[in-house]
Amino acid sequence: MSQQPLLADRGFYLGPLFRRAADRHGGVFVTLDRPLDTHPARGVDLDYPALADIVEDLSGRLWAAGVRPSEQVVVHKTDNVDIVLLTCAVSRIGAVPVLLSPGLAGPVVGQLLGRLRQPWLVTDRAKLTGPLADIGLAGLVRRTLTVDDAPGTDADPLAQYADAEPPAPVRLHPREPALITHSSGTTGVPKLAVHCPNTMWNRLVPQQAMGWPTRGETAALHMSFVHSRFYHLLGVLLHFGSPLVLITDPEPASVGPLLVRHRPGIVETHPNTFVLWEELADAPGAPLSRVKSYGSTFDAIHPRTVRRLLGASKRRAPWLIQLYGQSETGPVAFQWFTRRSVERADGRRVGIGIPGFTRVRIADADGRRVAPGTPGRIEARTRGRILTYLGARAQYDRQLDGGWWQMGDMGYMSRLGALHLIDREVDQIDAVHSNLAVEDALMERLEELREVVIVPGADREPVPVVCVRGEQPLDRERWREATADLPAMAEPRQWRFEELPMTATWKVKRLEITRMLTERLAESIAGTRASVRA
Repeated sequence: MSQQPLLADRGFYLGPLFRRAADRHGGVFVTLDRPLDTHPARGVDLDYPALADIVEDLSGRLWAAGVRPSEQVVVHKTDNVDIVLLTCAVSRIGAVPVLLSPGLAGPVVGQLLGRLRQPWLVTDRAKLTGPLADIGLAGLVRRTLTVDDAPGTDADPLAQYADAEPPAPVRLHPREPALITHSSGTTGVPKLAVHCPNTMWNRLVPQQAMGWPTRGETAALHMSFVHSRFYHLLGVLLHFGSPLVLITDPEPASVGPLLVRHRPGIVETHPNTFVLWEELADAPGAPLSRVKSYGSTFDAIHPRTVRRLLGASKRRAPWLIQLYGQSETGPVAFQWFTRRSVERADGRRVGIGIPGFTRVRIADADGRRVAPGTPGRIEARTRGRILTYLGARAQYDRQLDGGWWQMGDMGYMSRLGALHLIDREVDQIDAVHSNLAVEDALMERLEELREVVIVPGADREPVPVVCVRGEQPLDRERWREATADLPAMAEPRQWRFEELPMTATWKVKRLEITRMLTERLAESIAGTRASVRA
């Protein structure tokens, strides 16, 4: 008998996450690196029951304010762990959390709000008096609620509902919208991805299986709190009763002492943050010495970084698990790195499909599967695919081909079924087979690099933009030696790391860099002409 009806009834719900974990495991500690904006008096040393209480308290406040099931509630505030607790509180009363990155520009937030149905907005004073001040919120949202005081605005502080009784939990149908996140926005205005409990459950189950070997280990996480990946990882860790260290400030100077104090066995963050955390490999107190498992998702990770991270652990056989996917699909491929395998690792190999849950293929421009080793478009079939793009159904349908989802990446499949990533389709440069492969080579050869990004210039020539650790000047002789056998490129442009346009998950916005380079060239030409005329 078919199992599809049974699977279709399964759901992953965020509202009861912390209460179920508290009931199952008791007072497991949760440490923050800064107090919650919603409950600053609670400090940074909490536990499962305390967070469950806060979720229920916030759900009572939201209900008292008038939020009801199936209504959309945008959470857009300064980065902090209370984004997670607000999300769970919204979900607990059957409303639909819409998570917008703290890093989005005000006009982009305005565009995304316009795609929603007069949503509620939960925000803070910093956003209302800063990026959101001039976008005309009154015409875009039903009401605005703040986690702090916002005098001089039309917002209502959640604190005024502090004594409200939490309502009974509300459980939506497994195929109803239950969470809305947004895509990375690396190619333009982000798209709003609609998740339901059933598709979220189909992402959760394989990740729980992957988490079994490290069940109960202390987990240190620095991840985007508005990305669906965070909530699935949270579901895995709470299920197994892992103590949590939740980090908002990724700077090694603050992260190092925190990790020394708690000695995590699990560490997960974005690939670009792991590059930054290479500094922790030999930091005082050996903060990474007890790590058994590193987790990396959102983007491929440089082999140099993997080698340093694994070398910093004193555990007998640590590993790094890499997940390849996107907001629309969840993870569709995975692979493990060990100390032995990373020595011969190809940074462009992103693994195999997840048995029973995902399949991956390479197709040509007409949607036909190509032979192993032949480059083409990466497509995935998965039970974890989102329901739609809110307000952009036609765009969603264009990315589907008979149930196969176009990932927007170019790659090829080995004869043994391993997926290799070449580049994003929109980032390809004719003169370079793979920008990502060249970047891997440069990161391997020049250990002083914190980042290198190759983008097309004004004439589609490859332009390397480099960031050097400590903002030291790039050694041009070392650069020439490192690039001697690589495709011809323009002279490198050295930028500060903070100048790179990034998404919420620290993905570099390559198209934005190309735009910035073009603008700088135009300004330079204009300045030269003005100087000549003078």
